[in-house]
Amino acid sequence: MSDFWKQRRVMVTGATGLLGSWMTRELIAQGAEVTCLVRDWVPRSLLVTSGDYDKVQVVRGELEDHATVLRGLNEYEIDTVFHLGAQTIVGTATRSAMSTFEANIRGTWSLLEACRANKLVKRVVIASSDKAYGEHATLPYTEELPLQGTFPYDASKACTELIARSYHQTYGVPLAITRCGNLFGGGDLNFNRLIPGTIRSGLNGERPVVRSDGKFLRDYFYVEDAVSAYLLLAERLEQDELAGEAFNFGTEQPMDVLAVVAKILERLGRSDLEPVILNEASNEIRAQYLDCTKAHTRLGWRSKFAFEECLDRTIEWYRTNS
Repeated sequence: MSDFWKQRRVMVTGATGLLGSWMTRELIAQGAEVTCLVRDWVPRSLLVTSGDYDKVQVVRGELEDHATVLRGLNEYEIDTVFHLGAQTIVGTATRSAMSTFEANIRGTWSLLEACRANKLVKRVVIASSDKAYGEHATLPYTEELPLQGTFPYDASKACTELIARSYHQTYGVPLAITRCGNLFGGGDLNFNRLIPGTIRSGLNGERPVVRSDGKFLRDYFYVEDAVSAYLLLAERLEQDELAGEAFNFGTEQPMDVLAVVAKILERLGRSDLEPVILNEASNEIRAQYLDCTKAHTRLGWRSKFAFEECLDRTIEWYRTNS
Protein backbone atom coordinates (compact mmCIF):
# COMPACT_ATOMS: atom_id res chain seq x y z
CA MET A 1 0.00 0.00 0.00
CA SER A 2 1.45 3.37 -1.03
CA ASP A 3 1.13 6.66 0.85
CA PHE A 4 -0.56 8.35 -2.11
CA TRP A 5 -3.89 8.79 -0.32
CA LYS A 6 -2.51 9.68 3.11
CA GLN A 7 -4.05 13.00 4.20
CA ARG A 8 -5.29 13.62 0.66
CA ARG A 9 -8.64 15.40 0.60
CA VAL A 10 -11.12 13.38 -1.40
CA MET A 11 -14.81 13.80 -2.22
CA VAL A 12 -16.96 10.75 -2.96
CA THR A 13 -20.38 11.27 -4.51
CA GLY A 14 -22.88 8.43 -4.18
CA ALA A 15 -21.21 7.40 -0.93
CA THR A 16 -24.23 5.47 0.40
CA GLY A 17 -24.28 3.23 -2.68
CA LEU A 18 -22.49 -0.07 -3.16
CA LEU A 19 -19.33 1.25 -4.81
CA GLY A 20 -19.33 4.52 -2.88
CA SER A 21 -19.48 2.77 0.50
CA TRP A 22 -16.59 0.44 -0.34
CA MET A 23 -14.59 3.28 -1.89
CA THR A 24 -15.03 5.40 1.23
CA ARG A 25 -13.97 2.50 3.46
CA GLU A 26 -10.76 1.91 1.49
CA LEU A 27 -9.87 5.60 1.32
CA ILE A 28 -10.25 5.88 5.09
CA ALA A 29 -8.05 2.80 5.53
CA GLN A 30 -5.38 4.45 3.36
CA GLY A 31 -5.41 7.63 5.42
CA ALA A 32 -7.41 9.95 3.18
CA GLU A 33 -9.54 12.80 4.53
CA VAL A 34 -12.87 11.92 2.96
CA THR A 35 -15.86 14.15 2.31
CA CYS A 36 -19.07 12.43 1.19
CA LEU A 37 -21.85 14.10 -0.76
CA VAL A 38 -24.99 12.42 0.58
CA ARG A 39 -28.53 13.04 -0.64
CA ASP A 40 -30.60 10.63 1.46
CA TRP A 41 -30.10 9.19 4.93
CA VAL A 42 -29.83 5.43 4.32
CA PRO A 43 -29.41 3.81 7.75
CA ARG A 44 -28.88 0.31 6.32
CA SER A 45 -26.16 1.39 3.89
CA LEU A 46 -22.68 0.01 4.43
CA LEU A 47 -21.42 3.57 4.91
CA VAL A 48 -23.57 3.85 8.04
CA THR A 49 -23.55 0.30 9.44
CA SER A 50 -19.76 0.06 9.15
CA GLY A 51 -19.31 3.19 11.25
CA ASP A 52 -17.54 4.96 8.39
CA TYR A 53 -20.18 7.71 8.34
CA ASP A 54 -18.74 8.95 11.63
CA LYS A 55 -15.21 9.10 10.15
CA VAL A 56 -15.92 11.42 7.22
CA GLN A 57 -17.12 14.95 6.55
CA VAL A 58 -20.65 14.93 5.12
CA VAL A 59 -22.18 17.44 2.73
CA ARG A 60 -25.94 16.90 2.56
CA GLY A 61 -27.55 17.69 -0.76
CA GLU A 62 -28.12 16.69 -4.35
CA LEU A 63 -25.60 16.54 -7.17
CA GLU A 64 -27.95 18.70 -9.22
CA ASP A 65 -27.53 21.54 -6.69
CA HIS A 66 -24.47 23.26 -8.11
CA ALA A 67 -24.08 25.67 -5.18
CA THR A 68 -23.98 22.82 -2.67
CA VAL A 69 -21.39 20.87 -4.67
CA LEU A 70 -19.20 23.94 -5.15
CA ARG A 71 -19.42 24.80 -1.46
CA GLY A 72 -18.33 21.27 -0.53
CA LEU A 73 -15.34 21.39 -2.85
CA ASN A 74 -14.27 24.81 -1.59
CA GLU A 75 -14.85 24.40 2.15
CA TYR A 76 -13.09 21.03 2.37
CA GLU A 77 -10.36 21.98 -0.13
CA ILE A 78 -10.94 18.86 -2.21
CA ASP A 79 -8.01 17.50 -4.22
CA THR A 80 -9.62 14.40 -5.80
CA VAL A 81 -13.23 13.58 -6.74
CA PHE A 82 -14.73 10.15 -7.31
CA HIS A 83 -18.03 10.83 -9.05
CA LEU A 84 -20.02 7.67 -8.31
CA GLY A 85 -23.40 9.25 -7.60
CA ALA A 86 -26.12 8.27 -10.08
CA GLN A 87 -29.41 6.51 -10.52
CA THR A 88 -27.96 3.08 -11.33
CA ILE A 89 -30.94 0.72 -11.62
CA VAL A 90 -31.84 -0.04 -15.24
CA GLY A 91 -35.47 -0.87 -14.45
CA THR A 92 -35.92 2.32 -12.44
CA ALA A 93 -34.42 4.34 -15.29
CA THR A 94 -36.91 2.83 -17.72
CA ARG A 95 -39.85 3.64 -15.44
CA SER A 96 -38.59 7.13 -14.59
CA ALA A 97 -36.42 8.52 -17.36
CA MET A 98 -36.75 12.15 -16.29
CA SER A 99 -35.40 11.68 -12.75
CA THR A 100 -32.63 9.47 -14.13
CA PHE A 101 -31.57 12.16 -16.60
CA GLU A 102 -31.70 14.77 -13.84
CA ALA A 103 -29.42 12.76 -11.55
CA ASN A 104 -27.06 11.27 -14.13
CA ILE A 105 -26.75 14.07 -16.69
CA ARG A 106 -27.52 17.29 -14.85
CA GLY A 107 -25.71 15.94 -11.79
CA THR A 108 -22.58 15.38 -13.87
CA TRP A 109 -22.42 18.85 -15.41
CA SER A 110 -23.20 20.40 -12.01
CA LEU A 111 -20.22 18.58 -10.49
CA LEU A 112 -17.86 19.27 -13.40
CA GLU A 113 -18.77 22.94 -13.50
CA ALA A 114 -17.91 23.09 -9.79
CA CYS A 115 -14.60 21.33 -10.45
CA ARG A 116 -13.86 23.80 -13.26
CA ALA A 117 -14.50 26.73 -10.94
CA ASN A 118 -12.42 25.22 -8.14
CA LYS A 119 -8.73 25.35 -8.94
CA LEU A 120 -7.71 22.91 -6.18
CA VAL A 121 -9.19 19.80 -7.82
CA LYS A 122 -6.36 17.87 -9.48
CA ARG A 123 -8.15 14.69 -10.57
CA VAL A 124 -11.71 13.51 -11.17
CA VAL A 125 -12.75 9.93 -11.89
CA ILE A 126 -16.18 9.66 -13.51
CA ALA A 127 -18.21 6.47 -13.26
CA SER A 128 -19.79 5.64 -16.59
CA SER A 129 -20.89 2.09 -17.44
CA ASP A 130 -20.57 -0.64 -20.03
CA LYS A 131 -24.18 0.26 -20.84
CA ALA A 132 -22.99 3.53 -22.42
CA TYR A 133 -21.82 1.53 -25.44
CA GLY A 134 -25.35 0.46 -26.29
CA GLU A 135 -25.65 -2.65 -28.41
CA HIS A 136 -22.88 -3.71 -30.81
CA ALA A 137 -22.44 -6.83 -32.90
CA THR A 138 -18.74 -6.90 -31.96
CA LEU A 139 -17.94 -8.58 -28.64
CA PRO A 140 -16.19 -7.99 -26.32
CA TYR A 141 -16.47 -4.21 -26.28
CA THR A 142 -13.27 -2.17 -26.58
CA GLU A 143 -12.91 1.51 -25.71
CA GLU A 144 -12.79 2.42 -29.41
CA LEU A 145 -16.42 1.45 -30.03
CA PRO A 146 -18.86 4.38 -30.33
CA LEU A 147 -21.23 5.20 -27.50
CA GLN A 148 -24.73 4.53 -28.80
CA GLY A 149 -26.82 3.82 -25.72
CA THR A 150 -30.50 4.13 -26.56
CA PHE A 151 -32.45 3.01 -23.49
CA PRO A 152 -32.77 5.65 -20.71
CA TYR A 153 -30.02 4.40 -18.38
CA ASP A 154 -27.67 3.64 -21.26
CA ALA A 155 -28.26 7.05 -22.85
CA SER A 156 -27.74 8.83 -19.53
CA LYS A 157 -24.29 7.27 -19.18
CA ALA A 158 -23.35 8.05 -22.79
CA CYS A 159 -24.34 11.68 -22.12
CA THR A 160 -22.31 11.64 -18.90
CA GLU A 161 -19.25 10.75 -20.92
CA LEU A 162 -19.83 13.35 -23.63
CA ILE A 163 -20.20 16.07 -21.01
CA ALA A 164 -17.07 14.86 -19.20
CA ARG A 165 -15.03 14.89 -22.39
CA SER A 166 -16.31 18.38 -23.18
CA TYR A 167 -15.14 19.69 -19.80
CA HIS A 168 -11.75 18.09 -20.30
CA GLN A 169 -11.23 19.23 -23.88
CA THR A 170 -12.61 22.74 -23.40
CA TYR A 171 -11.58 23.65 -19.87
CA GLY A 172 -8.82 21.17 -19.10
CA VAL A 173 -10.63 19.53 -16.18
CA PRO A 174 -8.31 16.61 -15.28
CA LEU A 175 -10.60 13.60 -15.47
CA ALA A 176 -10.77 9.99 -16.54
CA ILE A 177 -13.76 7.73 -17.13
CA THR A 178 -14.49 4.17 -16.01
CA ARG A 179 -16.76 1.68 -17.77
CA CYS A 180 -17.35 -1.30 -15.50
CA GLY A 181 -19.25 -4.54 -15.79
CA ASN A 182 -22.16 -5.39 -13.45
CA LEU A 183 -20.94 -4.56 -9.95
CA PHE A 184 -21.76 -6.79 -6.99
CA GLY A 185 -20.66 -7.29 -3.41
CA GLY A 186 -21.79 -7.12 0.19
CA GLY A 187 -23.81 -4.05 1.09
CA ASP A 188 -25.86 -3.81 -2.10
CA LEU A 189 -29.39 -3.10 -0.87
CA ASN A 190 -30.96 -3.18 -4.34
CA PHE A 191 -32.41 -6.66 -4.11
CA ASN A 192 -33.99 -6.42 -7.55
CA ARG A 193 -30.44 -6.94 -8.83
CA LEU A 194 -29.58 -10.51 -9.71
CA ILE A 195 -26.87 -11.39 -7.21
CA PRO A 196 -28.18 -9.81 -3.97
CA GLY A 197 -31.72 -10.89 -4.85
CA THR A 198 -30.69 -14.50 -5.48
CA ILE A 199 -28.61 -14.62 -2.29
CA ARG A 200 -31.48 -13.30 -0.20
CA SER A 201 -33.90 -15.78 -1.73
CA GLY A 202 -31.51 -18.66 -1.13
CA LEU A 203 -30.86 -17.67 2.49
CA ASN A 204 -34.63 -17.49 3.03
CA GLY A 205 -35.23 -20.86 1.38
CA GLU A 206 -37.21 -19.25 -1.44
CA ARG A 207 -36.97 -19.81 -5.19
CA PRO A 208 -35.01 -16.95 -6.79
CA VAL A 209 -36.82 -14.84 -9.37
CA VAL A 210 -35.22 -14.16 -12.76
CA ARG A 211 -36.78 -11.23 -14.64
CA SER A 212 -35.31 -12.22 -18.02
CA ASP A 213 -35.26 -15.53 -19.84
CA GLY A 214 -32.01 -16.29 -18.02
CA LYS A 215 -29.84 -16.13 -21.13
CA PHE A 216 -28.63 -12.53 -20.90
CA LEU A 217 -24.82 -12.46 -20.95
CA ARG A 218 -22.91 -10.11 -18.64
CA ASP A 219 -19.55 -9.49 -16.96
CA TYR A 220 -20.02 -9.61 -13.16
CA PHE A 221 -17.44 -7.44 -11.41
CA TYR A 222 -16.65 -7.61 -7.69
CA VAL A 223 -16.78 -4.30 -5.83
CA GLU A 224 -13.36 -4.61 -4.16
CA ASP A 225 -11.78 -5.14 -7.58
CA ALA A 226 -13.62 -2.05 -8.79
CA VAL A 227 -12.30 0.03 -5.88
CA SER A 228 -8.72 -0.97 -6.67
CA ALA A 229 -9.28 -0.05 -10.33
CA TYR A 230 -10.63 3.40 -9.48
CA LEU A 231 -7.84 4.16 -7.03
CA LEU A 232 -5.13 3.08 -9.44
CA LEU A 233 -6.62 5.15 -12.26
CA ALA A 234 -6.76 8.22 -10.03
CA GLU A 235 -3.19 7.72 -8.83
CA ARG A 236 -1.88 7.41 -12.37
CA LEU A 237 -4.05 10.09 -13.97
CA GLU A 238 -1.52 12.92 -13.77
CA GLN A 239 1.78 11.13 -14.14
CA ASP A 240 0.80 8.97 -17.11
CA GLU A 241 -1.14 11.62 -19.02
CA LEU A 242 -4.37 9.67 -18.88
CA ALA A 243 -6.67 12.69 -18.60
CA GLY A 244 -9.63 12.55 -20.94
CA GLU A 245 -9.43 8.80 -21.48
CA ALA A 246 -11.89 6.00 -20.72
CA PHE A 247 -11.04 2.54 -19.40
CA ASN A 248 -12.99 -0.72 -19.32
CA PHE A 249 -12.82 -2.70 -16.09
CA GLY A 250 -14.19 -6.20 -15.61
CA THR A 251 -13.30 -9.87 -15.34
CA GLU A 252 -13.45 -10.69 -19.07
CA GLN A 253 -15.39 -13.84 -18.07
CA PRO A 254 -19.00 -13.28 -19.18
CA MET A 255 -21.70 -15.49 -17.71
CA ASP A 256 -25.38 -15.88 -18.41
CA VAL A 257 -27.96 -15.20 -15.74
CA LEU A 258 -28.93 -18.83 -15.06
CA ALA A 259 -25.26 -19.83 -14.66
CA VAL A 260 -24.82 -17.10 -12.03
CA VAL A 261 -27.97 -18.20 -10.20
CA ALA A 262 -26.81 -21.82 -10.25
CA LYS A 263 -23.40 -20.90 -8.81
CA ILE A 264 -24.96 -18.88 -5.99
CA LEU A 265 -27.39 -21.64 -5.05
CA GLU A 266 -24.55 -24.17 -5.16
CA ARG A 267 -22.44 -22.02 -2.78
CA LEU A 268 -25.45 -21.75 -0.48
CA GLY A 269 -26.10 -25.48 -0.58
CA ARG A 270 -29.55 -24.83 -2.02
CA SER A 271 -29.35 -26.22 -5.55
CA ASP A 272 -32.79 -27.70 -4.88
CA LEU A 273 -34.36 -24.25 -5.36
CA GLU A 274 -35.47 -23.96 -8.97
CA PRO A 275 -35.46 -20.34 -10.24
CA VAL A 276 -38.72 -18.72 -11.31
CA ILE A 277 -38.15 -17.38 -14.82
CA LEU A 278 -40.47 -14.45 -15.58
CA ASN A 279 -39.07 -13.58 -19.02
CA GLU A 280 -40.27 -10.00 -18.55
CA ALA A 281 -37.04 -8.02 -19.10
CA SER A 282 -37.33 -5.24 -21.66
CA ASN A 283 -35.15 -2.34 -22.83
CA GLU A 284 -31.99 -4.27 -22.02
CA ILE A 285 -29.16 -5.57 -24.18
CA ARG A 286 -28.90 -9.37 -24.41
CA ALA A 287 -25.12 -9.76 -24.62
CA GLN A 288 -22.62 -7.26 -23.28
CA TYR A 289 -19.13 -7.70 -21.89
CA LEU A 290 -15.80 -5.91 -21.95
CA ASP A 291 -12.26 -6.19 -23.25
CA CYS A 292 -9.91 -4.81 -20.56
CA THR A 293 -6.66 -4.94 -22.53
CA LYS A 294 -6.19 -1.18 -22.24
CA ALA A 295 -6.37 -1.31 -18.44
CA HIS A 296 -3.92 -4.21 -18.41
CA THR A 297 -1.36 -2.52 -20.67
CA ARG A 298 -1.68 1.15 -19.68
CA LEU A 299 -2.32 0.74 -15.94
CA GLY A 300 -1.00 -2.73 -15.16
CA TRP A 301 -4.36 -3.46 -13.55
CA ARG A 302 -5.73 -6.99 -13.12
CA SER A 303 -8.76 -8.40 -11.34
CA LYS A 304 -7.55 -9.93 -8.05
CA PHE A 305 -10.41 -12.23 -7.11
CA ALA A 306 -11.87 -15.39 -8.64
CA PHE A 307 -15.63 -15.25 -9.17
CA GLU A 308 -16.34 -18.05 -6.68
CA GLU A 309 -14.32 -16.30 -3.97
CA CYS A 310 -16.21 -13.09 -4.65
CA LEU A 311 -19.51 -14.93 -4.30
CA ASP A 312 -18.40 -16.48 -1.01
CA ARG A 313 -17.39 -13.06 0.38
CA THR A 314 -20.67 -11.56 -0.76
CA ILE A 315 -22.78 -14.41 0.62
CA GLU A 316 -21.01 -14.17 3.97
CA TRP A 317 -21.80 -10.46 4.18
CA TYR A 318 -25.52 -11.06 3.64
CA ARG A 319 -25.52 -14.04 5.98
CA THR A 320 -23.95 -11.92 8.72
CA ASN A 321 -26.04 -8.82 8.07
CA SER A 322 -29.44 -10.32 7.30
